[in-house]
Amino acid sequence: MSETIKERSLNFVEEIIEADLKSGKHNGRLLTRFPPEPNGYLHIGHAKSICLNFGLAQKYGGGTNLRFDDTNPVTEDTEYVDSIKNDLRWLGFNWTNEMYASDYFDQLFKYAKKLITKGLAYVDDSSAEEMATLKGTPNAPGVESPFRNRTVEENLNLFDGMANGDFAEGSRVLRAKIDMTSSNMLMRDPIIYRIKFAEHHRTGDKWCIYPMYDFAHGQSDSIEGITHSICTLEFVSHRELYDWFLEKLEIFPSKQYEFARLNLTYTVMSKRKLLQLVNEGHVTAWDDPRMPTISGMRRRGYTAKSIVDFCDRIGIQKRDNLIDVSLLEFFVREDLNKTSTRVMAVFDPLKVVITNLPDGVVEPCSLENNPEDPESGHRLVNFTKEIYIERGDFMKEPPAKYFRLSPGKMVRLKGAYIIQCDEVIENEGGSIKELRCSYIPSSKSGADESGIKVKGVIQWVSASEGLKSEIRIYDRLFKVEDPSSEEGDFKEYINENSLEIITAYVEPVLKDAKPGDRYQFMRNGYFVPDTDFSPENLVFNKTVGLKEGFKVG
Repeated sequence: MSETIKERSLNFVEEIIEADLKSGKHNGRLLTRFPPEPNGYLHIGHAKSICLNFGLAQKYGGGTNLRFDDTNPVTEDTEYVDSIKNDLRWLGFNWTNEMYASDYFDQLFKYAKKLITKGLAYVDDSSAEEMATLKGTPNAPGVESPFRNRTVEENLNLFDGMANGDFAEGSRVLRAKIDMTSSNMLMRDPIIYRIKFAEHHRTGDKWCIYPMYDFAHGQSDSIEGITHSICTLEFVSHRELYDWFLEKLEIFPSKQYEFARLNLTYTVMSKRKLLQLVNEGHVTAWDDPRMPTISGMRRRGYTAKSIVDFCDRIGIQKRDNLIDVSLLEFFVREDLNKTSTRVMAVFDPLKVVITNLPDGVVEPCSLENNPEDPESGHRLVNFTKEIYIERGDFMKEPPAKYFRLSPGKMVRLKGAYIIQCDEVIENEGGSIKELRCSYIPSSKSGADESGIKVKGVIQWVSASEGLKSEIRIYDRLFKVEDPSSEEGDFKEYINENSLEIITAYVEPVLKDAKPGDRYQFMRNGYFVPDTDFSPENLVFNKTVGLKEGFKVG
């Protein structure tokens, strides 16, 4: 955790933890948990919860369990389990124990029977439609099910029958017997077990009944001895039920606390909606660099440090809000500026022929790898007779105070020489085909004895040594700030121009790029090799531009 975070004032969860530790509650022990459901990939919203739970444990000398909430075999898969663990490790966090809600299926089954025995749960034969009707509305009390007053013995026999596969899927459920008139709709006899004939990714076909989230969550916390169960605000209304189960089962009283979830502009955070984007082909996969998933951000070139710093910076609140994605990009840019190798790339090439450089002559030029890192050293780039510059760095009729290349004017090539445009060669249609320029031999960067002063410096790539590369430039995935709040289908607001693919020329050193290498393409932004990259197929993703879109106040 950064020094800045250590020095800031305590948030409300830290205040609670410090008070508990001071009072000796739980014998001074702190154990949090991160409980993702393995039905999709983690996204930036999960990163906030991860940083909070693991960060609190690190700060106060406690631990954090990684517990997979795998109670719905229909949507869960080991692919998601593996991706979640990979993302956590990449972010820099290690868990105390790796647990699964399915580890507790036997114990949860016994807990359910205990509730039945105490007269606090019953088997209901009502259809889903009938139960919904009987449940009432926020303004009208519910009506008790006609099956609510079955005897304990009858409920135990029926529940065993459910577990043995004697009944059809959807024909019966087990409900807690609480209060059908409660103002909290979740307390109106919630379903705690349902029948599902589905293969589970860990328990196989051992079970055909599965606990609901509200029944598995608190009891799993209790079994593990979680001292502080930290959830997002949508679980505020679940807290009463959480506490009810723990009280009636007379087990370890874990305590739930809620904080505001992270909502980011120009994207969606619902795993259901993200899955739609993947399945319907709006993006290539869960790790598409336009996705807000951790794996997508990693593939795009975001660093683990920038994500953790971002989560620390926004802190935790008790009220939901929408965070500008440019704040996240600020932290990404801050980190990449310190760690990225500077290289030259030309996106829209215009050929320049150096007329006074003899054929076959190569002039090695030294370029600094990273001015932010004195130990990063230098590399040699060959200046050759034919080079490429950006087409936008030349104007035939420039305006005043134009400091790049134009007829009869001079500009410096980064790390190399000053060149002067002597002749413009045009195609038949009048477009510019190439430039004929001369270089000033005494003007080499680092050893300039020419006495010529120029204000413009541009990047370049040798035409004979530069490598063709595919450049993927990403924009916002959606055209509106908050697509989930707009009318209609959220997919109507997808930005059809969120990906642009261009061919560029890059320095030959980039042929040896490796996964995790980070580059600043001078004057263009920050880039990383994509997972599709190979020495024979150079593919780079744009991470973020050079321009700061947000300033931390």
